[in-house]
Amino acid sequence: MATPDADHQTGARVSARIGGISESATLAVDTKAKALKAAGRPVIGFGAGEPDFPTPQPIVDAAVAACTDPKNHRYSPAAGLPELREAVAAKTRRDSGYAVEAGQVLITNGGKQAVYQAFQTLLDPGDEVLLPAPYWTTYPEAITLPGGVPVVVPADESTGYLVSVDQLEAARTPRTKVLLFNSPSNPTGAVYPPEQVEAIGRWAVEHGIWVITDEIYEHLVYGDARHVSMPAVVPELADTCVVLNGVAKTYAMTGWRVGWMIGPADVIKAATNLQSHLSSNVANVSQRAALEAVSGPLDAVHEMRAAFDRRRRKMVELLSAIPGVSCPEPQGAFYAYPSVKELLGKEIRGVRPQTSVELAALALEQAEVAVVPGEAFGTPGYFRLSYALGDDDLVTGVTRLASLLSEAE
Repeated sequence: MATPDADHQTGARVSARIGGISESATLAVDTKAKALKAAGRPVIGFGAGEPDFPTPQPIVDAAVAACTDPKNHRYSPAAGLPELREAVAAKTRRDSGYAVEAGQVLITNGGKQAVYQAFQTLLDPGDEVLLPAPYWTTYPEAITLPGGVPVVVPADESTGYLVSVDQLEAARTPRTKVLLFNSPSNPTGAVYPPEQVEAIGRWAVEHGIWVITDEIYEHLVYGDARHVSMPAVVPELADTCVVLNGVAKTYAMTGWRVGWMIGPADVIKAATNLQSHLSSNVANVSQRAALEAVSGPLDAVHEMRAAFDRRRRKMVELLSAIPGVSCPEPQGAFYAYPSVKELLGKEIRGVRPQTSVELAALALEQAEVAVVPGEAFGTPGYFRLSYALGDDDLVTGVTRLASLLSEAE
């Protein structure tokens, strides 16, 4: 009979809690595409969700100057530089009309840490989170880690990937604590109209449900679409709402790793306590760069948005021309989310892919195009393609994909 020590020694080397976390599907696709390119294959990657523009020069200059200032060589407050917290509060009032104080802001290591800490701070084991799908691949992992239970509320192209109050109400149970809300959306590019944002916010207030609203793509909207912040249009929600945001997408600063949480003071204090043990302060040089970004004009984002808009329209045009592919026009962010369900099971170059995972693998191998399959976002049968890449690569990549998929029979 094995001794307890022997049982322990032969048990799992990684905890079940951490061992159950899946690798980020979007980063995995991007990593594989880059590895193939490094091996000499002309892969075009539509996987990564980051602008292809350099960080604006004034922001870089602020970081360079910060490097030479000895005060930035030391620890700083875990919640963030006081002047950056003030600037984020001012930027929030300026851009969304949501009035908050600096004490309601916590600076985090990128938007992902803000997502993680928001759920860690609000959830107890068994608490349910309403999670509209398609969803960003990180959300369910961040929900389950503290013992939360994701309750998926599905939407598809027939509703523009938007969920309704009726759907949310049908999914609500006595254990529902949080609604995760993301508009503009990753992965679909969907943008909720103001009246629907307000209706969902009022429903959440009525039922005492917290809202975590991810607004990282707030400035990337096109055409007649308009982003509104839920607590700005439903002020009664402010005491049960956490807003997540950051500089990554707006200012082409994905690698600088600066995000933030905005919420009630007690929640932000608790999340700050967590961060003080988890990572302490965000790198001071990155914070100084972010201070320059959020305090300055939005000229750079206007230029990027014009390029994204042009690419968005071209990508939708090319994808919609492929037999069996249905591509709603995204209204925000920088992703298209076409349905490829009609192609599954059909023969393409001697293979019959049964899932969008298999079809994406075929596209990478045969067309040298990297896309993220819908399984990563909770909705099999779709592809996510980022149009945050150069115009020429976009046309070449989608043309290659079209050539492959058009062979389906």
